[in-house]
Amino acid sequence: MEPGTQTALKIGLFGIGLDTYWPQFKGLKEKLEGYQQRIHRRLESWHAVVIDAGLVDNLEKSYQAADLFRRERVDLIFLYISTYALSSTVLPVVQRTRVPVVVLNLQPVSRIDYDSFNRLGSREEMTGEWLAHCQACSAPEIASVFNRAGIDYHLVTGTLDDAESWQEIEAWVDAARVANVFSRTNIGLMGHYYDGMLDVYSDYTQLAAIFNCHFSLLEMDELVALRGSVTEDEMQAMLARFQHIFEVSPECSLAELRRAALTSCALECLVQKHALGALAYYYEGQPGGPSEDIITSVIAGNTLLTANHVPVAGEYEVKNVLAMKILDTFGGGGSFSEFYAMDFDDDIVMLGHDGPAHAAIAEGKVNLVPLQVYHGKPGKGLSIQMSVVHGPVTLLSVLQDRAGQVRLLVAEGQSEAGPVLQIGNTNSRYRFPIGAKAFVNAWAKAGPSHHCAIGIGHLAHKIERLADVLGIQVIRVC
Repeated sequence: MEPGTQTALKIGLFGIGLDTYWPQFKGLKEKLEGYQQRIHRRLESWHAVVIDAGLVDNLEKSYQAADLFRRERVDLIFLYISTYALSSTVLPVVQRTRVPVVVLNLQPVSRIDYDSFNRLGSREEMTGEWLAHCQACSAPEIASVFNRAGIDYHLVTGTLDDAESWQEIEAWVDAARVANVFSRTNIGLMGHYYDGMLDVYSDYTQLAAIFNCHFSLLEMDELVALRGSVTEDEMQAMLARFQHIFEVSPECSLAELRRAALTSCALECLVQKHALGALAYYYEGQPGGPSEDIITSVIAGNTLLTANHVPVAGEYEVKNVLAMKILDTFGGGGSFSEFYAMDFDDDIVMLGHDGPAHAAIAEGKVNLVPLQVYHGKPGKGLSIQMSVVHGPVTLLSVLQDRAGQVRLLVAEGQSEAGPVLQIGNTNSRYRFPIGAKAFVNAWAKAGPSHHCAIGIGHLAHKIERLADVLGIQVIRVC
């Protein structure tokens, strides 16, 4: 699979009812099927393939629905309560499919028109109309059975035209899409950890089990060989891309630009060759050797990859590249960051990082500048200087706790204008609703590594739904 691509998200949909009702109440089944079609069309509008099992109203149809969903390998199921239904016709569908299920307890309208209802011609007609509005009747029964069967489920209650409910449903669709992408994502790991950063060390097996992704261990020698095969024309084309995407400082020497362009071409070849959807790296190499020449010239190329939906995390920060990938797949970017400083006068926190950034979420054009020293790292070369676009942001970290559990740590804040450090790094100012001191205390005590991913927009509610899909916990700081 090509990097940054995904297979179509498949959503299972089935309504539930009771076949005993149909001969008793004329037009009821057709009305309920019409409601289900409205849900179907709304789900399709979000570019998902909807596998619709129709109205399941007896045991045989529940078996057929389960077979359909398993055959189509749906990512998520929406169970629409159209009217009262026996739980015995609901349980087999979910039990046999074994994917996350969201129960839609959606009435047609916010309230029954009591006067019109009570003027209907007969009690039978009135009962039929009531049954078209009694979605809540089945919700406790379904919940009771799912609880006793040990089935994890989620409930959305509202109306067919309820904006709040549809926002929640859309969050479920987006979360399932992110999980779908991860199940087909190959994450490259090149080099080794930054020696001594114990917080960064990760359990690949556990992370692969939770996120359903694949980790490929790559050799630096392969990147060296790919760089040696880059042609002059390819290198010149990359230089032209630099000029188009970056604000290239006049202080950047032609030699450094050529060196970065060669490495950028090699990185893109590596990504294509291994169909990578993300990359974490760190290396030092021997002074003056080919590996050091590469590792000191990767920042521009890794920034281009990150902006093109292949996030790259430095310092071999495996957990953080997962966080970056999550934010990017949700459409929020996802830039590599760490805490830089606190401004107690303005009550803001400054976050940034050297190395690759997410150029697509920059405030203005991204600057490509020379550094005579990479702090804490070997060599010198070109670096990225930018700030994250001003407005709402989400911080995300993937953490592993003492018990070995994987959790997501999330916070929402604002990126603000103001003075930042012009040191050739990504650097931005962030304000949080609980204040800088309380935020730093709460974030740190949750136990993440010192890195985090920053994306634009407030995405915590979608990240919480993703955690539900993956079966892990979320810690929400603010």
